[in-house]
Amino acid sequence: MSADTAPDATRDPDADWDTVTGWDTVTGWGRTAPTGAFVVRPRTYEEAAVAVRDCGVRGGIARGLGRAYGDAAQNAGGAVLDMTALDRVHAVDVSGGTVLCDAGVSLHRLMEVLLPLGWFVPVTPGTRYVTVGGAIGADIHGKNHHVSGSFSRHVLSLELLTADGRVRTVAPGTPLFEATAGGMGLTGVILTATLRLQPVGTALMSVDTERAADLDDLMARLTATDHRYRYSVAWIDLLARGRATGRAVLTRGDHAPLEALGALPARSRARREPLAFRTSRLPATPDFLPGGLLSRTTVGLFNELWYRKAPRESRGRLQRISTFFHPLDGVPHWNRVYGRGGFVQYQFVVGHGREEALRSIVRRISERRCPSFLAVLKRFGEADPGWLSFPVPGWTLALDIPAGLPGLGAFLDELDEEVADAGGRVYLAKDSRLRPDLLAAMYPRLDDFRALRAELDPRGVFVSDLARRLAL
Repeated sequence: MSADTAPDATRDPDADWDTVTGWDTVTGWGRTAPTGAFVVRPRTYEEAAVAVRDCGVRGGIARGLGRAYGDAAQNAGGAVLDMTALDRVHAVDVSGGTVLCDAGVSLHRLMEVLLPLGWFVPVTPGTRYVTVGGAIGADIHGKNHHVSGSFSRHVLSLELLTADGRVRTVAPGTPLFEATAGGMGLTGVILTATLRLQPVGTALMSVDTERAADLDDLMARLTATDHRYRYSVAWIDLLARGRATGRAVLTRGDHAPLEALGALPARSRARREPLAFRTSRLPATPDFLPGGLLSRTTVGLFNELWYRKAPRESRGRLQRISTFFHPLDGVPHWNRVYGRGGFVQYQFVVGHGREEALRSIVRRISERRCPSFLAVLKRFGEADPGWLSFPVPGWTLALDIPAGLPGLGAFLDELDEEVADAGGRVYLAKDSRLRPDLLAAMYPRLDDFRALRAELDPRGVFVSDLARRLAL
């Protein structure tokens, strides 16, 4: 079966689609370090090749829907290739469970196409408004990493436009694939990808929810029972202190089978159309909000209410896929809630056996009273092959912090050192401020990545603000 996307099917409703090609200010989702670049939006593979050839002395970098939190898809003074016009779904193999699509196709569009056919994307992060190319370049992970690994594990092949103008078919298990998966767009421009899919019986999730009294209670629950669930995540109250430090709401689930819909009213739309993909949207966040909106007091109140409203234990509750995976996608421009100063998303991982480092960092964040209401803890499974892929077996914590918090930079530098000392790493797709001297300790294959880049792209055609900052 084949399917073609509508002209605007990939587009993120939070994006500004009226901007014409030319010089523009480009920033990450955290809105912390905007830079100017010449934005090119190729509509064919040939136009993409021309854009790479003509990107000039400051080089170029591919960009999808702009959901990297930091500066990975920015290029000060150079070119940025907006790949979202290359958004075709070329073919879906319904019997084999694969899809061939352009790199500019969003996960949102794939869900629209695939769910009615009984298939789902193999991995999704907290937003469906990321492109397939961005998902590979950042080697994204989701709530199912402990079972399914990261996105690149499900890529059967990809086509890569390299600095010499060639389009190469790249397969898993090769050095170029392992450098590209998690390589932040620095090996070339991904044009197409073939993905292996996840079969589903409905567009609903069967969800279990429970409270954990503190961090140790949470880790014990995750360790003992995570193997029973395909998807697992915990929201943590990082303002709680004392005996409640690390208290959390644990949410886990799997795709609901068709027979589970029998619990719904007979006339419900979900029973009549079990594979229909449904979403909901709230009014957009205003462009300007008071700088003090996310204070320790307001976030503390939110966290208290969020924890208290969660059931002590709930089993088998049915939720829409969009509600379970992407609740914030229902709030357009939610990143504006942090004000014009933006926010930093900090995510790190430490391995199994390094739980004391996790406890220490959670205590330090709690004691410093960082006003974070978006903080999640997950367990990672086996590491993925990408040389700069983030996940390794262990514990990963991600949190949002207003960028204007006094002393934040120095505090996060200290956390970076603690993470590195524990053999952990930070996530490059969310980073906007890591010191380059810590990178090699966090990513042991960094020298291999740099050597392949130097051989593949000796003129430095592909470059980004992230690459300059970290000497990638």
